[in-house]
Amino acid sequence: MKGKQTVWDMVRSLALIGVVVAGIYIFVPHDDKADPTRTVDYRVETLTARRAAPYPVAAPVGLPEQWRATSVTFERKNANAWHLGFLDPDQQYVAIEQSTDASKKNLDKLTQKAAPTGQTQQVGDRAWERWDGEKYDALVRQEQGHVTVVTGTASFERLGAMAAALEFKQGQ
Repeated sequence: MKGKQTVWDMVRSLALIGVVVAGIYIFVPHDDKADPTRTVDYRVETLTARRAAPYPVAAPVGLPEQWRATSVTFERKNANAWHLGFLDPDQQYVAIEQSTDASKKNLDKLTQKAAPTGQTQQVGDRAWERWDGEKYDALVRQEQGHVTVVTGTASFERLGAMAAALEFKQGQ
């Protein structure tokens, strides 16, 4: 009888839908262990940034395969901001940030409000300021006309490994 559906009819309909959904879940292949992190190729953006930026743009050379690039941007209109993000072998985040804006406000943004510790860390022939934060730690170099920051959730050892791999080039 039309219009006289009962709760029992609704329960049967939901059960049927549940069986169909369970069948789809069981028979459609899926990998629960797959890493959802998307890696990016940053070569083209690096070349573009090196041509456009008024400072030597930093990009790593010779990092092991376990380091995976996850994000890259160059924003000329935003103080020539260069960003290159990675996941390190321990799945911790490490980013290279460069900009012609070396203001405290911008450094707070780049380092997630880390603060200078007064200590330095020697990486190759360069001394980097160590900044310590609640969320991110950072290695900071303020140079003539720009700032370079290696920051992230990784340890200072990993941040130093990234800083050691950086190659600074301009205008290629």
